[in-house]
Amino acid sequence: MNRLPPAPVVRYGEHPDQVANLHRPARGGPWPVVVLLHGGFWRAGWDRTLMTHVARDLAARGFLVWNAEYRRIGQDGGGWPGTLLDAAAAIDAIATIEEADLDRIAVVGHSAGGHLALWLAGRGRLPSGAPGAGAHVRPRLAVSLAGVADLVAGAEGGLGTGACEALLGGSPQEVPERYAAASPTALLPLGVSQLLVHGARDDIVPPSQSSTYAARAVAAGDHVELVVLPEADHFDVIEPRHEAWDVVLARLASLS
Repeated sequence: MNRLPPAPVVRYGEHPDQVANLHRPARGGPWPVVVLLHGGFWRAGWDRTLMTHVARDLAARGFLVWNAEYRRIGQDGGGWPGTLLDAAAAIDAIATIEEADLDRIAVVGHSAGGHLALWLAGRGRLPSGAPGAGAHVRPRLAVSLAGVADLVAGAEGGLGTGACEALLGGSPQEVPERYAAASPTALLPLGVSQLLVHGARDDIVPPSQSSTYAARAVAAGDHVELVVLPEADHFDVIEPRHEAWDVVLARLASLS
């Protein structure tokens, strides 16, 4: 396999965490693009290094990979609306990368990043004035790996010991307008092809987050593929040697 060039840090904003690592294939271009968004319940204890091994695998397969960081809960500007604004700014920054094929972009997120991936796919449905409205770059495919697709259900189920409420600054009853603007379920139909992969043994984000969302998305008219792996847990879905990753690679092949 060809040796890959270093993955430089590229800024898309002024905050120290408004950055991404750009993983390039060994040579060629323009390339199809994969935007990666890490999980960690949107909290500051986790960062984009959770996805570095995935980024390297994808770059070796000929994808230009944008492994994005964003402001998180517990940081200045993180939570509502900064986390969402950063996700939007990060994907829009792809337009400035000369080697990027803007007609072949997928956004892939794990856990909380799965929420952001689906939200970015539906961003074009946001009303004018909502945080993140006015998308400049729209993905052709959104992939949610053990993602949080329904923030209302997440809040009501106590997901991540109050992570959804921490992200949006209140409960669905206290700030319903924020849930309406931030939850992928509320934005259906997204109008973008979607793949949802979840492990049946996931004890961090319940598989119902994907299965219930997928049923609603299909009913709304979206093209959605749901894959639930009986023996997989929360982190197997971002393991390049696991069968879950083969599912993702097969779907990403549509960008080639």
